[in-house]
Amino acid sequence: MTTVAGIDSSTQSCKVVVCDADSGAVLGRARAPHPEGTEVDPAAWWDALRVAGAGLLDDVDAIAVAGQQHGLVALDAAGVPVRDALLWNDIRSADAAEDLIEEFGGRQACADAVGSVPVAAFTVTKLRWLADHEPELADRTARVVLPHDYLTWRLRGGGPGRMLEPTTDRGDASGTGYWSPAGGGYREDLLALAFRGRRPALPQVLGPAQPAGRTPSGALVAAGTGDNAGAALGLGITEGDVVVSLGTSGTVFARADRPAADATGAVAGFADATGAFLPLVCTLNAARVLTSAADLLGVDLPTLESLAAQEPPGADGVVLLPYLAGERTPNLPRAAGSLHGLRPEAMRPGTVARAAFEGLLCHLADALDHLTGSGVTPRRVLLIGGAARSPLVAETAAQVFGVTVTIPEPDEYVALGAARQAAWAQAGTSRPPSWPGRSVAEIPAPTDATLGREIRARYRSARQALYG
Repeated sequence: MTTVAGIDSSTQSCKVVVCDADSGAVLGRARAPHPEGTEVDPAAWWDALRVAGAGLLDDVDAIAVAGQQHGLVALDAAGVPVRDALLWNDIRSADAAEDLIEEFGGRQACADAVGSVPVAAFTVTKLRWLADHEPELADRTARVVLPHDYLTWRLRGGGPGRMLEPTTDRGDASGTGYWSPAGGGYREDLLALAFRGRRPALPQVLGPAQPAGRTPSGALVAAGTGDNAGAALGLGITEGDVVVSLGTSGTVFARADRPAADATGAVAGFADATGAFLPLVCTLNAARVLTSAADLLGVDLPTLESLAAQEPPGADGVVLLPYLAGERTPNLPRAAGSLHGLRPEAMRPGTVARAAFEGLLCHLADALDHLTGSGVTPRRVLLIGGAARSPLVAETAAQVFGVTVTIPEPDEYVALGAARQAAWAQAGTSRPPSWPGRSVAEIPAPTDATLGREIRARYRSARQALYG
């Protein structure tokens, strides 16, 4: 039996799955936590991978990493990080993003050049912040890699003092702000402009099934990719499928045959892990909206759902704008969450709970609108992530989105996508292996969309009143 391993190196943890390369059957899994915070020593990711992979990775034939996107890992000439990595959710570079949009020639010029308009999450904006605020560390930066690139490099035997040339893939490279999905190459002129004239070395961009090398023990190491491209590969999405992922952040994405170039900045024109494209809308707030609401009310998540389910749709007019950690879409990095429509008769724990569920889904419905505006026509929504297991989340999603919602069997789809890519690279075939998918529920769109429109209209009014 040929076995493959997929690694999901996310913000919170490292998850490993080992699969049969032919069938995709999961043979083993494990996880290890990552440190909290928006800047992390990259060595902590490597330590977590070794802990989670202990005993699981010893005999696999191939391995791939799917990692959190955008983060800045700056290495010196010896391969030592010059500082802790700045993660995607570190917003200190928000002002740098605005400066770079102007310097790159405006929003349309940015979208045309690299498929996306830079925001604080993107690597390119973090490079500008580093150049302006820690210039001595910027001067020491010889190479810039992404989180998944760093782990792929370590798996191949790279590390401090062992300077193998790093690699990446087009899916993760498309989130840097200096690689063009349409052109298929780096924009080193934009890199140098962002980094105040400095031109650090960048990883080689590998094709979807192209191996990066081998581990010291001989296992093939595939190219790897970013987490959203990994999830798309793990789910096996096709035309008409839109994925809504409810993790720490929220993402809404679909597979497309053409690159996107949205000048509003709402849709990021990413590449995927198969040679196609992955237009994507990202929000900073998703599942944390529910956990925060539960904390506010002093209850656990099941109780929060029970309270919300006892209230009718519409939450008696109470609306939650869920921008708890600032927001990326809409681009409001310094925003905060807010409750609207509070009246004495509506001030009940249940209305606040219901407003949390509806605010979360209206927020993601706005993101879905941006995606459909870019040319994607959703046939169904695949709802994944921890919060997707909630029946009320799924029911509200179908109501608010106005399309059929499918709940795939809960699993680590980012890690499964990485494992599927490893199997693809190991097989050397033109297409990835066909692994069966399973769903546990399907909620059709309501025949009468009136209530969903009313919920969204109240949400839209509250958002416009506060932010225009």
